[in-house]
Amino acid sequence: MKTLDGRELASYIKNRQLKEVATLRINYKKVPKLAIVQLKDDPIIDIYVRLKKKYGEEIGINVESHNVKQIDSLETIKKLNNDETVDGIIVQLPVEVPSQLDEILNSVSLDKDVDALALGTKFDPATPTAILWLLAGYNIDLAGKKILIVGNGKLVGQPLSMMLIDSGNKVTVADINTDDLANISLQSDIIITATGSPGVLKSSMLKLGSVVVDAGVTTDKGKTVGDLDEDVRLRDDLIITPIKGGVGPLTICALFSNVIKSAQKSVMRID
Repeated sequence: MKTLDGRELASYIKNRQLKEVATLRINYKKVPKLAIVQLKDDPIIDIYVRLKKKYGEEIGINVESHNVKQIDSLETIKKLNNDETVDGIIVQLPVEVPSQLDEILNSVSLDKDVDALALGTKFDPATPTAILWLLAGYNIDLAGKKILIVGNGKLVGQPLSMMLIDSGNKVTVADINTDDLANISLQSDIIITATGSPGVLKSSMLKLGSVVVDAGVTTDKGKTVGDLDEDVRLRDDLIITPIKGGVGPLTICALFSNVIKSAQKSVMRID
């Protein structure tokens, strides 16, 4: 079994980002800043926020978290939109009242929408970008391959399918309403899962030598798990992401890459 480990690639990207941020700080006296708007108290969300703060600190980017009630979210985002020191704004998902989610996400300035969730965003979404970086980093050739995306969510499935199709790839998207997922999967060369449903993809659904990228994240019995059934990892013919350290490390790199791009554009506008 060949492992698609994102940690080594992430280390390379992180070193490059360190240099980019240093250039901004030294040459332009610009300290990039990311603002995280958190609208729900949740220990898992707190972990993700801490990881972003830690990564930002390590590459020289200031990361501020704003814990506010959802009723105050639009006013908070408006202030951050108008704050010239803020280069990127993300709304840490999930939120308390999902029915208001689109309104909240679309209130983020398109120049600062580094999570790429607002309508008309100028940035590439982090997790789909991370998946493409991972495949490219391990020289997985997509040309002529049958690619299956399991999960059609706003964060991963939808934007990833659009990015792949725009690049001329053959893509099938499956969701909860898809009939005969097993048969579709058996005909696919590359399978990317992003459902948050443990065990949705089983060994019997994968043909010999498949490339499998597990981008699903959820909790099961107190543990953080992905979409793959345990029997998938018993096979030795697959090219597959590890239980930890696959897409995740590159996702945070991709997010901060957008923050850096935003900061670079801001100094160009000043010049």
